[in-house]
Amino acid sequence: MEHVRLSENGSSVIILDQSLLPNEEKYIELSTPEEMFEAIQKLRVRGAPAIGIFAGYAMAALAHQMLKYKPISSCCGASGTSDDVFMQEMTEKGEYLKSSRPTAVNLAWAVDRVLHAARVEMHRARQADPNRLNVNAGTKVLADAIREAAFAIHEEDKAMCQAIAQHGLDEVLKNRTSGEPVGILTHCNAGPLATSEYGTALGPILLGTEQGVQFRVFADETRPLLQGARLTTYELQKAGVDVTLICDNMASTVMKNGWVQAVFVGCDRVAANGDTANKIGTSGVAILAKHYGIPFYVLGPSSTIDSNCPTGADIPIEERDPDEIREKFYEQPMAPEGVRCFNPSFDVTDHELITAIITEKGVFRPPYSF
Repeated sequence: MEHVRLSENGSSVIILDQSLLPNEEKYIELSTPEEMFEAIQKLRVRGAPAIGIFAGYAMAALAHQMLKYKPISSCCGASGTSDDVFMQEMTEKGEYLKSSRPTAVNLAWAVDRVLHAARVEMHRARQADPNRLNVNAGTKVLADAIREAAFAIHEEDKAMCQAIAQHGLDEVLKNRTSGEPVGILTHCNAGPLATSEYGTALGPILLGTEQGVQFRVFADETRPLLQGARLTTYELQKAGVDVTLICDNMASTVMKNGWVQAVFVGCDRVAANGDTANKIGTSGVAILAKHYGIPFYVLGPSSTIDSNCPTGADIPIEERDPDEIREKFYEQPMAPEGVRCFNPSFDVTDHELITAIITEKGVFRPPYSF
């Protein structure tokens, strides 16, 4: 499904509001930096690759809106040539969007990439006529560069999903011992809703299903936002995959029963040593998989690898609203009023617990060095 796209007039981004799934499929249009920030922060758009796609289109929409200003306004305190003013305003808007979620590296990666495309055009114009002062590529040229870079991010993500899905499928079928359904445990959501097409962690399952491979998937509900229950089961059920929803604390039981042959999870950031940040609870699943001798695979695009981040200890962990565990999804609060809550959105899985990290570039095994 097409759940993130640039509007036809190029001045807004249209998304499927994932916070309402599975009960309501509603598309919303976002045109201001504040609306875009809120959509990321409130998980109306989520999943590391999807956030990157969204960020690219958000920057393209904001750049397109600036075409109506003649000359470009200096509302943000910018000064200099029109190219300089454009870049300063767009950089400030990009920094604002990047602050909405600090853990997912794709958000900052996408913003920086589209801004770099505009800077290339700006420098190209100046190099073409180095003897003139205040040479401008022009606002439309810079905005078009951002737009094209945003489209490129989306198209590359489609190819990335296909490649990850194939690498993951080949990996899990390599260890298949019979024609029985392959048992997979998932945590959180890393399917089409979190990317562009197949997804990352769900990619091998969806691609394999298309090719006639049978899977039996156990989907952790994934506290505190129930993205496994609300989104993973929604996607797999629509694709005709045999999926069973379990509570997070049931993972040990299905592993002990021998129902799981592999664990597939996504990731929001990979440190240089192979430590990975993913939805809270992933680390516990990895520890269980290690205990029961079950391969634990992390699947994600190479853009989630942050070589400037030495270890998982250096990954910032977002802490969310305590009410998400006190009262969200309940008719009445399920905890005493005022009780202290600890609600981190992510945890870090130690690289020693990871069987392999699968990206579009292939299957990486320990020792990890990115």
